[in-house]
Order: sequence, then structure tokens, then C-alpha cells
Amino acid sequence: MPFPRVTEIAHQIASECLFPGAKSIDATVGNGFDTLFLAQQVSSSGRVDGFDIQPTAITSTRQIITNHPQVHLHQTGHEFMAQVVHHPVQVVMFNLGYLPSGDHQLITQRESTITALDAAFSLLSVTGRITVVVYPGHSGGLEEAEAVEEWFRRHSSRKFSVIRYAPLSGGKPSPYLLAGEKG
Repeated sequence: MPFPRVTEIAHQIASECLFPGAKSIDATVGNGFDTLFLAQQVSSSGRVDGFDIQPTAITSTRQIITNHPQVHLHQTGHEFMAQVVHHPVQVVMFNLGYLPSGDHQLITQRESTITALDAAFSLLSVTGRITVVVYPGHSGGLEEAEAVEEWFRRHSSRKFSVIRYAPLSGGKPSPYLLAGEKG
């Protein structure tokens, strides 16, 4: 049996602090898989706010969350989440890079991602978690990955524990996961 993908590990890490009624954010809804996962975890008594700048991402996500009224989608960049969300959240999930079924030239950007991470940290409840799936293998991905790692290093402390899940294999840079827990 192969090891789980980093997105599956991100779901496991997030699920450990989610419960019915919890509030969460999908910072990059993409195809909606993380949004749907969060909606299922928080149930109808919870709330999920999802962000994406691409209309196709919002449309495809809306199609898979039709039975989840607790999901609120926002067609805007993740760097604006603190202007939309005004309550503490248990989880903020990021899945960086580009929309696999979309325009591969439209990618998450280092500056807006760092701004979004700052906003996520400010919204995070005690014992809340941030997960970031990083894709360093595409154009601009390595620079964004380095900036995100630096952000996690700066915030790493006894009050924000940080982990990194990454393959050790050589060759093309593989996706990996960074996660932090406020405590």
C-alpha cells in the first residue's frame, strides 16, 4: 500500500480539531475537495468560508457542495479572508499552485499567500490548525514554497508548533505539507 498523499495527510491533521459546529476556511477552493471535506467535518451547524479568485473554481466547488448550506464561497483572493471572516476558526487549509483543470499560468503568489497566512494566523482559535500543501515544481512554485517555509519558521514557537511532511526522494520537487497548531 502506498503512503498517503500530502492532501490526505492534511485532511487527517485538520480532522483532529474539527467537530460539528466548528468554523473553518478553505483559502484556495480550487476544485472544491478541501471545501467538501471541511463541510462534512463541521456539519450543518458549522461554517466553511471558501476563497478563490477564479470563477471556474467557484463554479466547480458550488456544484459539489450543493447540499451543504454551511459553505459560503467568496470569489476573491485568500489575502482578503480577514475582511470577510470575523470569527475565530479551528482550521484554515491552503492548497497552493494552480487549478489543475484551469489556466496553469494563474498561480498562487508569494506575496498574497504570506498576507493570507498572516490573516489565517490572526483568525485561528487556540488549538486551531493551518495546513498548507506546497507545490514547488511549477514556475514560481519554488519561490512561494521558500517564502511559506520562512513564514512557518518565523512563527514556530511553543505557542505555534510546526511540522513538515515531505518525501525524501530526489528528482523533480514533490508536493509537501506544512502545518502549524496554535497552542
